[in-house]
Amino acid sequence: MLAKIAIVLVVVVVCILLFAATRPGTFRIQRSLLIAAPREKVFRLIDDFHRWPQWAPQDIEDASMKRTYSGAANGAGAFSEWRGKGSTGSGRMEITESRSPIRIKIQTTFVKPFKAENLNEFSLDPEGTQTRVTWSMQGSNLYFMKLMGIFTNMDRRMGKHFEVGLRNLKRLAETE
Repeated sequence: MLAKIAIVLVVVVVCILLFAATRPGTFRIQRSLLIAAPREKVFRLIDDFHRWPQWAPQDIEDASMKRTYSGAANGAGAFSEWRGKGSTGSGRMEITESRSPIRIKIQTTFVKPFKAENLNEFSLDPEGTQTRVTWSMQGSNLYFMKLMGIFTNMDRRMGKHFEVGLRNLKRLAETE
């Protein structure tokens, strides 16, 4: 009887592992929010890594997180490295494109808790006197992320992170 149970468990595990391997090789997460502020003002809050601790969720949620800065003060060529004890882990960000007040692209390299390379993009579109900010991230869907995606909705999970960040950005831009 135990042998049959073990065989069934092995078959189930193998099926899950094989199913995970069929998942898409890339991912894209995107959220947007309307902010009652001129896009030039919102742009400056994103384009300067020194301002991120005021609105970025990982900076606010992980009190142990430390950032260092190098390169340009802001815009293309600006770098920020972070290290935290919690789920924040560690990594590095580089602004690779800065088109004021339209778009900012940031290459993000995660080192811990896992290694990954992702591209974050912020698009700022005028809507009357307001600004629609769209935050997207895309990258390779690593095997362990494919496996996790079977049991949890990664878009919903990471999307909540983006939603919190956009709400924080909105609050800052509208009150500053």
